[in-house]
Amino acid sequence: MIGILLITHGSYGEALVQNACHVLNKRPLQLNQLGLSAQDDPLDLLPLARQMLHLVDNGRGVLVLTDIFGASPANLALKLLEPGRIEGLAGANLPMLLRALNYRDKDMETLLIRARDGGRDGILNMQNH
Repeated sequence: MIGILLITHGSYGEALVQNACHVLNKRPLQLNQLGLSAQDDPLDLLPLARQMLHLVDNGRGVLVLTDIFGASPANLALKLLEPGRIEGLAGANLPMLLRALNYRDKDMETLLIRARDGGRDGILNMQNH
């Protein structure tokens, strides 16, 4: 199973994890989160991020989800990426996380596509549905 690590602003990642646990009625394995505060220096948190990455990696790789591309959490996540083994997606939302949790028994390429599409497809105009 591919591990999942969220690196986000503040408590956003923890809120996503808590809500995923609520929807799934259980705490998924190999799921962790790291929240950065405004005063955190991302470089100071790099060793902790690497440690958290190893905690969720059982050898099949890790998908790192972050909230806003170009912001400090995403910049930290970029330092962890290793193509094919540690991959990352920005724009994390609850539909993306739920899709990732449901497809992480597949290969990394499939997981990336499904999680990305889940995040995108979770955004819709409710009046049209």
